[in-house]
Amino acid sequence: MSNVDRIKRQLVRELVQDNVELLHGRQLARRVRRRHRLWVVARVIPFVLVAVALFGSSGVLSTLGEPPAAAPAVAAVVPAPVAAGMAPPAMKELALELTVPPEPVDAAVFPLAVRTIALDPGHGGESAGTRAPLGLVEKDLTLDIAERLRKLLEQQSFQVVMTRRDDRDVSLEQRGVLANREGADIFVSIHLNWIENRKSRGIETYYLGATDDPFLTRLAAAENRDSGYSMADMRRLLDRIYADVRQAKSRRLAEVVQGSLFESLGKVNPEIDNRGVKAAPFIVLLSTEMPAILAEVSCLSNEGEAQLLTKPLYRQYIAEALSKGIRAYAEDVEGVPETLQAGQKGS
Repeated sequence: MSNVDRIKRQLVRELVQDNVELLHGRQLARRVRRRHRLWVVARVIPFVLVAVALFGSSGVLSTLGEPPAAAPAVAAVVPAPVAAGMAPPAMKELALELTVPPEPVDAAVFPLAVRTIALDPGHGGESAGTRAPLGLVEKDLTLDIAERLRKLLEQQSFQVVMTRRDDRDVSLEQRGVLANREGADIFVSIHLNWIENRKSRGIETYYLGATDDPFLTRLAAAENRDSGYSMADMRRLLDRIYADVRQAKSRRLAEVVQGSLFESLGKVNPEIDNRGVKAAPFIVLLSTEMPAILAEVSCLSNEGEAQLLTKPLYRQYIAEALSKGIRAYAEDVEGVPETLQAGQKGS
């Protein structure tokens, strides 16, 4: 019996030791050595069982039949989350790169009325713009056309805001700020084009956006030269525009005005070239808070166009074409003044 008792005590010690070491996280090598000892002891178990059966010992059977207590589960070590203000610079940059831009808003959701129109005669003061051999200067012609357009629009009960009424310097930023302050619903900047191909008699209308066209890049650079904006300023403002509903409305305004210019002026100037609607990064359009376009209503680099621009009647035709396009846009967005709805006709 002494051998049986000794074996029982050995088994109990080994089982207890196994649980203790599991609880304290002993090294694997220790457990391997212990398993080897248990394997040796296990070879003796059949003899123990025989002895127990012979002597009717229930204590040994109960001891062997109960499984050892399960070792408590060891919690997985999870790194603490990085505080928002403690994120490494690389993670911040990655988060910015993965930021999904906002979905553009459908312009049809905002059928806003057009009541007040900002007219921007291009250039002025020290900024003369383009010049023609006949002594024509862009800043003078744009002011003349804008004044004619102002009268036509006021006759149709539109409110008109002018960014300048005489020959003075007005920064590109100030033009947009003025239109914003006066609560303008649309912004129309009037310019005269200069195209390297002197045979071209093209008209074109722009809304704010990026371009890969080298000619448009040079044209925008020339117009933006005295803006005072830094590259960072321009990038930030352009990013804001791209997902803005104003870009869709600006494009629609440009399409309607360009169509009116080509249709109306083509009747008196059959050789005119429709150069279409384009996106370009004109800074004068950046600071506006409403649909905004820049219309190149004629081409001073063409001798025939320059001759026409010397005639007040042709400048009146240009103003009337612009007026017709603006009114068409106002009707398109279902927001014309009440006098127009009652049937009053403009030019």
